[in-house]
Amino acid sequence: MEENEQSARGLHFVGKKDELIEAKRSFRSIEDRDILIIYHQGVFYAMDSYCYHAGGMLNNGDIEQEINGKLCIICPKHKYKLTLAKGECLYKGNNPKEKPPVPRWYSKGVKQRTHTVTENNGEIYVKLSDNPNWIESDYYQGEKGKIERAKAEASEKETS
Repeated sequence: MEENEQSARGLHFVGKKDELIEAKRSFRSIEDRDILIIYHQGVFYAMDSYCYHAGGMLNNGDIEQEINGKLCIICPKHKYKLTLAKGECLYKGNNPKEKPPVPRWYSKGVKQRTHTVTENNGEIYVKLSDNPNWIESDYYQGEKGKIERAKAEASEKETS
């Protein structure tokens, strides 16, 4: 794929397929946005690399196979469950009106921005989300979020 054709379509080269498969998770900065690329069960996913809740890095999060029928990454900091495909946050709760209350999975909605991954001749490209709406993970990609992340990292270093 020609470089200017790639740019015109909004695609950003992030690596060779074989290398990304071997790495399983890769961090890239694209247009001032920090992205986590995940390879799991034969599929590539891309999402903002900082959890929407408190800016924790998702790269060390466990992947849960099936939460309410969806593949999720678990934020290692506060255990939020985010679907890899859509960035939806899931939680388990009870409906107190049910007798007896039965634990079920519920959605908080899309909280983590996800991006499109495509492959062309063994090369992997990411197209950043063009959703114009504010998604909560956007905060940690901006200047205020970067300051918050730096403060949190400094306080973690002091306590460890």
